[in-house]
Amino acid sequence: MLSYVIRRLIQAAIVMLVVAFVSFSMFTFAGDPVNNMVGQEASQEDRELLRERLGLNDPFIVQFGRFVVNAVQGQFGLSYQLQRPVEDLIAERMPATLELVAVSAVLALAVGIPFGVMCGINRDGWFSRTLLTVSLVGVSLPTFVIGIFMIYLFSVTWGLLPSFGRGPTVDLGWWSTGFLTTGGWLALIMPSITLSLFQTTLILRLVRAEMLEVMRTDYIKFGRARGLSNKAINFGHALRNTLVPVITIAGLNIGSLIAFSIITETVFNWPGMGLLFIKAVEFADVPIMAAYLVMVAFVFVVINLVVDLLYFAVDPRLKIDTGAAVGRLS
Repeated sequence: MLSYVIRRLIQAAIVMLVVAFVSFSMFTFAGDPVNNMVGQEASQEDRELLRERLGLNDPFIVQFGRFVVNAVQGQFGLSYQLQRPVEDLIAERMPATLELVAVSAVLALAVGIPFGVMCGINRDGWFSRTLLTVSLVGVSLPTFVIGIFMIYLFSVTWGLLPSFGRGPTVDLGWWSTGFLTTGGWLALIMPSITLSLFQTTLILRLVRAEMLEVMRTDYIKFGRARGLSNKAINFGHALRNTLVPVITIAGLNIGSLIAFSIITETVFNWPGMGLLFIKAVEFADVPIMAAYLVMVAFVFVVINLVVDLLYFAVDPRLKIDTGAAVGRLS
C-alpha cells in the first residue's frame, strides 16, 4: 500500500510539472501584458523598464524555472493588472468557489444516486421514464442558457432570489463564508443548481446503468433465492457494487466543477476564482492564468489519489488482489 501511494505521488509530481509547463508556455505567448499596463503615451524606455522589472526579458526557461520554484513555495508572482500577489487574490476568491462547488457536489450526489437507484430498480415504471426524459435537459442545454433562464424566472419574473453576487458573508479569520447568513444561502441556490445539473444527470444515468448490470448478476439471483429482502439486495449488495465507478466519476466531477465553474460564475457574477480567471484572460494576466490552471490540475491529482485509495474501502477484490501480489513477492 505504501509503495503504491509513493508511486502515485511521483506520478502526480510529473503531471503537475507537465501542466505547469504547458500552461505557462501557452499563456506566455498569449499577448504582451505591458501594452495593457501602460498607456499609449508611455515611451519605449518606460516599456522596457517595466518588462525588465517583471522579468519578461529573461529567457523562457529562466521564467519557467522561476515560476516553478515560486509555485512550490505557494507564490505565483504579482498580477500584471492588479499589482498584487496572485496567491492573495486566489485566497480571497477561493472560499466563494469552494462553497459553490461543495454545495453543487452535494446536490449532484444527493439527487443523482437515489434517483439512479430508483430508475435502476424500476426501469420500466412511469417515474423512471419521466425522470430520464427530464434529465436530458441537464445534458442538452448549455450551462449559460440554464443560468440565464433561472435568472429570468426566479429573479426577474418572480423576484424570489438574487440574480447576481454572493450575498452577505461572515469572516471567519481568512475565510469568508455565506453559509452563516440567509442572504448567502439564497444567493447560492441558483448558481449551485446550475452548476450541478449536468453532474446530477451524469451520476443518475451512471448509477442506473450500473444497477441494471448488477441486478442481472448471479449473486443477486442467489440472494433472492436465499430469501433476502429487497432492501438488503438493492442497497446492501447491488448499490455497494455500483459505487466503484460512481466514486471515480463523482471524484473527477468535483475537479471538473471547479474547472467549469467559470461559466456559472460569469453568468451570476459570482466573485470566485473562475471570474478572476476570465478577467485575467481579457488582460493577458499570465501569473493569474497559469496559477489557476496549476491549482485546478492539483485538485484533479489529489482527487484521483483519494479516489484510488477509496477503492480499497469499497471493493474488497482489490484488497485480495493486493494481498495476493504481496504474497507472490514474498
